[in-house]
Amino acid sequence: MTIPTASFRPSPFIGLSRFLCLLFISAMTLLPGGPTAAWARPPSWEQVADGLRVTLWTTPCPDVPPLILIAIDPRRYRFSVHYYRNEGLAQPPDIHEWQTRTGHDLVFNAGLFRENFAYLGLLFGNGMSLGGKQHGTWLGLFVAEPTRAGDPPAKILDLAVESFDVRELPYQEAAQSLMLLDENGTVRVRRSGKQAQQTILAEEIGGPMLVVKTTQPATLFDIGQCLHEEFPTIRRAMAMDGGSSSDVALGPVLRRNATHADLGAGWMPFFADTGSGHIGLPAVIGISPRHSSAPATKTPPRKSATR
Repeated sequence: MTIPTASFRPSPFIGLSRFLCLLFISAMTLLPGGPTAAWARPPSWEQVADGLRVTLWTTPCPDVPPLILIAIDPRRYRFSVHYYRNEGLAQPPDIHEWQTRTGHDLVFNAGLFRENFAYLGLLFGNGMSLGGKQHGTWLGLFVAEPTRAGDPPAKILDLAVESFDVRELPYQEAAQSLMLLDENGTVRVRRSGKQAQQTILAEEIGGPMLVVKTTQPATLFDIGQCLHEEFPTIRRAMAMDGGSSSDVALGPVLRRNATHADLGAGWMPFFADTGSGHIGLPAVIGISPRHSSAPATKTPPRKSATR
């Protein structure tokens, strides 16, 4: 109900006090780790490595299954984008072959691709184009490893309101895919009803990146709506490839860390399948600690893809 201005004239001191109170509450709600009142069911994190936490989050959303959440501090971990043709490979490796070849602590699938394995969208690795061209309607762009001082180490760009200059190349690593959730809280995919396994990449307020993996098929719209309503620290999210291409692999270092610390009872079983049944993935994104040397690789240095 609108109150007529003539009938309500608060004291300026009361107005100032109310403004300061609302400002404090808003700030506390937006800050990572803010009051748990903002959460209906907050995740219970397990610290697996410095800068990396994992949990199995049972969402309060009836249409969304439990989600594996992997929170990554990009100040501690470096992101790398890989495309199979630039690794000297004739066929795309599966997720576990990718992890073995790259030595990354964590590997997850990138965006969508054609039947001939050409990537659909911008794809850059180590400062070089990996062959993809900008997609006109898929407006999420993950970027990492800035070339300019002062820029965030990793973030998600919304190409509906931001640009990515491939001539200046502000970030060395980039992978385009569908925008799922923007910073206004708008779910940017249609309510299709199509359920599938999903891999989501999100940016949290304050800088952490979040890899989200479904444990059962779900719709992108339901996941986006759930993240908006129940995960208050998410700023933006994009949907990577789904279905049989949705895959995440943990490296041996993280597995050992979890085992030695008696962690992962809820989420480790979902990473236990290292056998057959995983399809080849043309493009993946991996992370490695910044304090260590570059991950070991059995492939030649990556070079720009031929067109």
